[in-house]
Amino acid sequence: MTFSHPSDQKQFHQRSQIGIYLLTALLGAALTLAIIRIFPKQFIPQDVYPNPEMSASVPTASVSKVAAVTVNQQNFVVAAIKRVGAAVVRIDTERTVTPRLPPWFDDPFWRPFFGRNTIPELPQFRLYGEGSGFIIEADGLILTNAHVVSGADTVNVTLKDGRNFQGKVLGIDQPFDLAVVKIEGTNLPVAPLGNSDNVQVGDWAIAVGNPFGLDNTVTLGIISTLKRSSSQVGIPGKPLDFIQTDAAINPGNSGGPLLNEQGEVIGINTAIRAQAEGIGFAIPINTAKAVKDTLARGEKIPHPYMGISMATLTPQLAKGINTIPYKNFTVPEVQGVVIIQVLPNTPAESAGLERGDVIVQVNGQAVTSAEQLQDIVAKSSVGQSLQLKVRRGKQVQQLSVALADLNNIKEQE
Repeated sequence: MTFSHPSDQKQFHQRSQIGIYLLTALLGAALTLAIIRIFPKQFIPQDVYPNPEMSASVPTASVSKVAAVTVNQQNFVVAAIKRVGAAVVRIDTERTVTPRLPPWFDDPFWRPFFGRNTIPELPQFRLYGEGSGFIIEADGLILTNAHVVSGADTVNVTLKDGRNFQGKVLGIDQPFDLAVVKIEGTNLPVAPLGNSDNVQVGDWAIAVGNPFGLDNTVTLGIISTLKRSSSQVGIPGKPLDFIQTDAAINPGNSGGPLLNEQGEVIGINTAIRAQAEGIGFAIPINTAKAVKDTLARGEKIPHPYMGISMATLTPQLAKGINTIPYKNFTVPEVQGVVIIQVLPNTPAESAGLERGDVIVQVNGQAVTSAEQLQDIVAKSSVGQSLQLKVRRGKQVQQLSVALADLNNIKEQE
């Protein structure tokens, strides 16, 4: 081939090289595809490459059914909230707080400083609070925590759809931390109540409420444990065993529902541990179901009461206590419940119980922990007498304690 100009010859060689490169690339790609078709499993991971035998054995309808189940499982929270969400309410409260004067202000020694007959008056102030609750009857009956509405002058209830109602507190029970509030309405959304006795560790748990004023907040977790005693939670004196969950619970969640995966209320969110993360506590809904009607009638819930502060004692712990004597205070080195304090004007004081006594039996049944003794008392009746076997030093005492009603004792105070 002849060229009319040197530059034409140069362009011809450049085009020839480009054609050779393209032809080489095409041949390489074709060879690679051929090898993959012949030996596919050597180039495609096993979890991506389908098993022909498995694919042949699963009908198309079954595959579709499995896919549908997976989608439903991923959306059970959505279904639960659609069932319950409208029944969860926000509760805003206002209360008047009057500071108490120290006792020494009434001491004659200090009166000259304030005038002979003058006692200084401290200004009152308004305290605002917020919490959650849920409607349990279509005419406006609401369950919440006692500490959400206790002492409130006004209770304002807001529904998810924005409707606002003035609430009336029908009944409060401080030991159970439960309250019933009434709003005037008809055909209101209702939260279905489940059975907390059926709850198991590892079950899904959905918390709904208004933490920090962030309305309609939903958090998801599991049931961490069951029957967590009030002393372990950090609020001793409550005759309760709590449901523990890792679903996020924050201030403002109090009184809101804890749901199972079917959208049924299994607990009432009530407490958190300030020094911990991912640990919250709820009152079992069966406890609330047992007393809600009584509270709605404005009646008090009887609570059997002995009148002691106590702790679980083991021989090892007792030995440790005895190695550091305090005012000649020693305890028997046995398994039982040691009395830390006997409260005045209580059945325990009347029965002759003393600080340092160790309760080892109740009604002939061995007692090995404070939680066990608390459970026995809670399941007894007001006025019932418990027969105690007590170790006091090297002596054994047989004492009888007639349980009183905690409500009456608080009224006397």
